[in-house]
Amino acid sequence: MLSNPSLIPLFPEDVMHESKNDFVVAEPTDLCLPFIDDLGVTGVTIAVFGPRGGQSTICSSDAVAARIDELQFDLGEGPQWATLKSGLPTLVPDVSTGTHDSWPIFAASISSLPVGALFSFPLLMGAVTVGTVGLYRRTAGALSPQHREIAVTLASAMTDVAVRHAIAGADNEDARESMVTPAMRREVHQAIGMILVQLDTTATIAYSRLQAHAFANGRTVQDIARDVVSRHMSFRSLPE
Repeated sequence: MLSNPSLIPLFPEDVMHESKNDFVVAEPTDLCLPFIDDLGVTGVTIAVFGPRGGQSTICSSDAVAARIDELQFDLGEGPQWATLKSGLPTLVPDVSTGTHDSWPIFAASISSLPVGALFSFPLLMGAVTVGTVGLYRRTAGALSPQHREIAVTLASAMTDVAVRHAIAGADNEDARESMVTPAMRREVHQAIGMILVQLDTTATIAYSRLQAHAFANGRTVQDIARDVVSRHMSFRSLPE
């Protein structure tokens, strides 16, 4: 039982409302706010992952949270991937210490950001991890046992809402894009499909090539994907 149940907002009623017979998801940023209000963290990102690894970022509370999310997506490493793989929280109370062997490039990439601590909690449906809640704090320091308990409860309470929003966004070609609510990254998935045809390879290798090219050129995966989809770039003509 929670030490202070009053800290936990009601879900899904607080973030969803009913229209006729259908549930309508509230504003995406509403899903991030309880974590900031109740845990004393600086920023939050909530992401849902499809069965083939496709990522839908539901909300990012600020530009730094969005950048942390983008780096992990681009590099394929970081606390969210560790949580997605293990189904357990990943807690990094001080990003300036430790070797971060599991995500060395990500650790180096966030060194210029105002980030002292990172925490990732799973969104679980039964035994399946369907997404993550990424938290960051400007200053280093561990979450208290009570705050860890609250984070787990919040993540559990909103999993269904986040998945519903991901599905709604995937069905809506006009889904809103902004700095703090990154796109659903359809262009990346489309680009992977084009690259695997261009190189006559698998989706996994196509994505690895996309990541490598972006990293080597100091650009984001989404930027390169946009060039591929617009046919300004073909991996068939690039050197191995």
